Amino acid sequence: MIEVENVSKHFGGVKAVNHATLTIAQGSITGLIGPNGAGKTTLFNCIAGALSPTEGKITLDGDDITGLPPHELYEKGLMRTFQLAHEFSTLSVTDNLMMVPDQQAGESLVSAWFQRGKIRQQEQEILARAKDVIEFLNLTHVADELAGNLSGGQKKLLELGRTMMVDAKVVLLDEVGAGVNRTLLKDIGDAIIRLNQERGYTFCMIEHDIDFISRLCDPVIVMAEGTVLAEGKAEEVKADERVIEAYLGTGRKHKTPEQERAAEAQA
Repeated sequence: MIEVENVSKHFGGVKAVNHATLTIAQGSITGLIGPNGAGKTTLFNCIAGALSPTEGKITLDGDDITGLPPHELYEKGLMRTFQLAHEFSTLSVTDNLMMVPDQQAGESLVSAWFQRGKIRQQEQEILARAKDVIEFLNLTHVADELAGNLSGGQKKLLELGRTMMVDAKVVLLDEVGAGVNRTLLKDIGDAIIRLNQERGYTFCMIEHDIDFISRLCDPVIVMAEGTVLAEGKAEEVKADERVIEAYLGTGRKHKTPEQERAAEAQA
């Protein structure tokens, strides 16, 4: 679904992403992990149009989308969530969802004057969809609550819900589990799995919770120092010496004999 080919992003002399190449397969839930500063969010921003790559190519379903702005990518079915939720805090949960679909008749002055019936019909259709999303995400009890009053986990669910208000092809999830309690994290995970299995959503997610990643993602891609370090199933990458070294600096192959003896003594 998405192919990233030899993409780099430089900020002056800093190479935040350095010749990264990866594929996000259609229908997959792909995990993207790595230590802080590995370039994960910068790569996400390049894919999602918030940044233009310094070099390289990005395609979506075969179409070149390199450097396209977010609103054009939205029209092509690529959406993203953010580590910090971007809700409209003074609007209700329902109204937050109803704002998502574009080209609503009520946004046109001509329609507002001469096509009020069309506006009412469209609003009823969008409201019905919003109610379906709210029920799907188990947010019915807060449907009329101001979004600013939601918990962190509920805001993340609302972010996910906004992607459901349009026919998204690919959803990029940036640390959807950050700051979320374990109960709501399970709900978020369940919703992602259902969207993937029942509605055919393709996901790519940045996450630091390795248990959450292991439950949801196959494959898992590891980044370090701006490039792709390893890829495979969660258990495979967790056992990869390069990954251990990148995260902890304590890969077995890189230990001195003294460090090995000290580790065995501690064990």
